Amino acid sequence: MLMSSMFGKAQDLLEKSIEGNVDNLPVRENSLTIRAEKVVKAGKEVMGMTINGSIPGPTLRFTEGEYAVIYVKNELEEETSVHWHGLLLPNFYDGVPYLTTPPIPPGETQKYEFPIKQSGTYWYHSHTMLQEQSGVYGSIVIEPKEESLEYDKELVMVLSDWTNENPMSVLRFLKRGTEWYNWRKGTATPLNEVIARGALGAQLNFWRQRMESADIADIYYPAFLVNGQQTQEYPDFKPGEKVRLRIINGAASTSFWMTFGGGNPTIVSADGLNVVPVEHNKTFIAIAETYDFIITIPEKGKIEFRTTAQDGSGTASAYFGKGEAMEAPEVSRPDKIGMMKKMAKMDMRMGAPALKFRPKKDDPQELMSKWGMQMKDTPKSDGDMKMGSEKMDHSGMEGMKSDEQKMSGMAKMDMINTEGKPMDGMDMSLFSEYNYDYLKSPNATTYDKDVPVRVVLLNLTGNMSRYIWSMNGIPLSETDKIKINEGEVTRITFNNLTMMHHPMHLHGHFFRVINENGEYSPLKHTVNVPPMQKVTIEFYGNEYGDWFFHCHILYHMMGGMARVVSYDTPEDPRMEPYPIAKLVHETNRFYSWGMADIASHTGALNFVTSNIRNQFNLGVEYGWNENIETEFSYEYYLYDYLRVFGGVNVENTTRNSLNDIKTTAIAGVRWYSPYMFNVDIRIDNELRPRIGVGRSLMLFPRFSVFGYYEYQLDAGLVNKLENNTDFTKEIVWNAGAEYLLSKNFSLMGSYDNRFGGGGGLSIRF
Repeated sequence: MLMSSMFGKAQDLLEKSIEGNVDNLPVRENSLTIRAEKVVKAGKEVMGMTINGSIPGPTLRFTEGEYAVIYVKNELEEETSVHWHGLLLPNFYDGVPYLTTPPIPPGETQKYEFPIKQSGTYWYHSHTMLQEQSGVYGSIVIEPKEESLEYDKELVMVLSDWTNENPMSVLRFLKRGTEWYNWRKGTATPLNEVIARGALGAQLNFWRQRMESADIADIYYPAFLVNGQQTQEYPDFKPGEKVRLRIINGAASTSFWMTFGGGNPTIVSADGLNVVPVEHNKTFIAIAETYDFIITIPEKGKIEFRTTAQDGSGTASAYFGKGEAMEAPEVSRPDKIGMMKKMAKMDMRMGAPALKFRPKKDDPQELMSKWGMQMKDTPKSDGDMKMGSEKMDHSGMEGMKSDEQKMSGMAKMDMINTEGKPMDGMDMSLFSEYNYDYLKSPNATTYDKDVPVRVVLLNLTGNMSRYIWSMNGIPLSETDKIKINEGEVTRITFNNLTMMHHPMHLHGHFFRVINENGEYSPLKHTVNVPPMQKVTIEFYGNEYGDWFFHCHILYHMMGGMARVVSYDTPEDPRMEPYPIAKLVHETNRFYSWGMADIASHTGALNFVTSNIRNQFNLGVEYGWNENIETEFSYEYYLYDYLRVFGGVNVENTTRNSLNDIKTTAIAGVRWYSPYMFNVDIRIDNELRPRIGVGRSLMLFPRFSVFGYYEYQLDAGLVNKLENNTDFTKEIVWNAGAEYLLSKNFSLMGSYDNRFGGGGGLSIRF
């Protein structure tokens, strides 16, 4: 089994008393108060959420072997919660509302209590909606019974991102799908830049697969923070002192590159657990991970610690010591167009569906074979066996060391042919920086060969245009639990079929992250899965209850990229009043948005309200020349790119006259086609078929063009046609341009063959 005693059954102490009355453990009490307050983090006073009056909240300090008692008071006007990230504790106190722990109602205080069974750097945060983005997070430091590392002082540093917007408005804006955030932070790829770089072929390849560009991060942030500020100074450290930096990425949706001035720091711990010390500068820290470094304060000057947002959109710095700054190396901004050109040369199929046609038919192996890196000549490994939720007894497998070697090479094998050479066109450097090979456990982390192994494949899937995220094409609201058996090893392979990184976190467990160190692969609670790559983890089933398992990009979790892993044990009776359906519903809420055009030739209103499968649309167009069309429809998404719809259309039948208004029932399909065209195919109650095709395209920064063409045929199946004609037709078309002024306003100009030409203002709400 695992070499460390801290990974024994989490319920050992709990069994003495479900209320946690553990004898002979010293008690350490803490109190936290969560309230709404006005704060200034990015040059503007906005409403945030503080813990004990600060962002981040206070550092909670314990010593291994103590008994923690934490009182959390909710002074918000809404429910809240606290999850103790990375701590091994009784299931009831894990802090996920409606799954493991009751929510904390407004005005109430909740008591959390559990034995401290580990040491290291951890953190805590709200697990209610998007409260973490507003400031509900803080750090945890647990001292070991016996310290094995040598250092003089320590400093906790919590990294985070900050938006002045309401986080729910951010998510709603992502759901509607616009390029504003990319433009605002300088990561958009307009067509003029693509052509100038000779990347038109790559862009066409992306469009063919319904992808706009290589995504890195979703949201514009005006500030990135270290301990709540964009710049921090720590001048009290003295020359020659060894300082342990306990670094926590508490951001909602930003991973960072960390660099240090003055030479390479030494990594001594990852996710709270000691690793073999290694000098390492330019370290990638995914959301929810923690790293401990030891640095030595120089005799002259001060060391700069710099965090750079993964997409290059901003930095934050801290300085240790006094004197002239020893600047940290700069991390260059990712070249998105260059990435597109490299990826276009790979044998890669992008755009795997985030929403399956038949969600109850979970066939992850089929999904993997059709999407992502296409391995025509790649040899099979144990990691490529038939995978799914079904148990596979691997007790007869070949030696564990050989199996370790195979698993640690999976990502590399994905790009290698049977001759051991890179496959044609493969660029091995594209995501080569994103690995954990520099992390090595000081002790072997393997399990006994006779322990049965269950193999699970989880394809990470997403849809940027609708901002839906899932696993195996199935969001949380449509999936079943992943069953875990006690006394069994569960081996999970993440196969990322999206263009974004996903930091995957499993509550209540540490797992082995299989890397080139084989039996000394590190133990972590959160693992980053790079785009179009595979990462394999495994853990021994020694818990009880249900545990949350999700992407720690907060907006991805809210978009559906989450599962529940279950030991299939009886539900805690204290949770009976709190149905899990409430948690699931949070990932399948309706979001509403709209746009109004006020122009010299026309006025228009479009309003949408949508959840994962269902969408309601209202559109009104009125020309000042007395032409009008109004339509209301309901859509049901069969999968990402195809939905069926029905509704009512109202329009004038005589041009430039409102004297003759006709109402018809409509039904049809809407298809988001390759090359990103919106196609509408319908028929009305007069049996008149109609097809419409529309597209918008960003030509320059802020400047887009759009067009729409519609053809309707009336063969006289219901209506009596005039002049004994066989059929009549009606053609509607428009074309125009839009210039972004701000997030919510644009200048627009267009010509419509019904309303004529003109210009005006577009308002998004």
